[in-house]
Amino acid sequence: MRDPDIACDPTAVPIVLVTGPSGAGRTTAINVLEDLGFEAIDNLPLRLLPGLVDANSLTRPMALGLDSRNRDFSPAALLDVIDMLSARRNLDLTVLYLDADREVLLRRYSETRRRHPLAPAEDPEVGVLREIDLMLPIRDRADLLLDTSELNIHQLKADIERRFAPGGRSLAVSLQSFSYKRGVPRSIDMVFDCRFLRNPYWEQSLRSLDGRDVAVQSYVREDSRYEPFFDRVLDLIRLLLPAYREEGKSHLSIAFGCTGGQHRSVTLAETLAKDLAEDGQQVSIRHRELHSPRQK
Repeated sequence: MRDPDIACDPTAVPIVLVTGPSGAGRTTAINVLEDLGFEAIDNLPLRLLPGLVDANSLTRPMALGLDSRNRDFSPAALLDVIDMLSARRNLDLTVLYLDADREVLLRRYSETRRRHPLAPAEDPEVGVLREIDLMLPIRDRADLLLDTSELNIHQLKADIERRFAPGGRSLAVSLQSFSYKRGVPRSIDMVFDCRFLRNPYWEQSLRSLDGRDVAVQSYVREDSRYEPFFDRVLDLIRLLLPAYREEGKSHLSIAFGCTGGQHRSVTLAETLAKDLAEDGQQVSIRHRELHSPRQK
């Protein structure tokens, strides 16, 4: 992370250092950044990096893929590279760390039948565990930590695009509804629990509908606590968005949770999305449970 006492040249070239354990999505992230106009270089030996950034020909954003597969890789050497890049006033560095649960990494290796680079002659689990421990110091230094455990390749691509697409300091907001029975989604900045609101599940005529339906939304809004709760959430988001934008944050993720993820949380997410869109805000929305079995 750049030292806040070091002023960054407004013409500084953005550099995204993409790293993380094998199988977490690093290659996908590199490819998406390349599609966004970044010059992408993967697995460049660390010893060659100083010469690359010393060149006067850096005129467009660059994405560098560095991980344990590099021949001269070590956590200390990569940390030295991060310090070196952070100190350059002509560079604007972001360390992007792609992460995933151990079980997810193992499943991905099982599906592809690949050998793990840190355990080519051993069980992939040995390599996964070895790499997780090896990468911990780098994980702690990341500017942006992206957990891909629950993301498919299309969702990961969309997330990278939201965070790094050209457009200056614009800020994209993603809203999500979910069921607490399945757990809180990963990589969420703000979570609001709306289980205290009246539940349309107990109304037989509304049970088969969801929070995108006007009848369900009207039922939820009739709760006397709905309006003051929603107004405070909306005021909070409107207060924070300009501050996050000034800070350079490119993406804000907000989630609403209820028991089944079908009615109340969907209503809140839909309503907030509508109000923010009317404000001119770039908003995307996902309802995690709408294609899952109904839960009360």
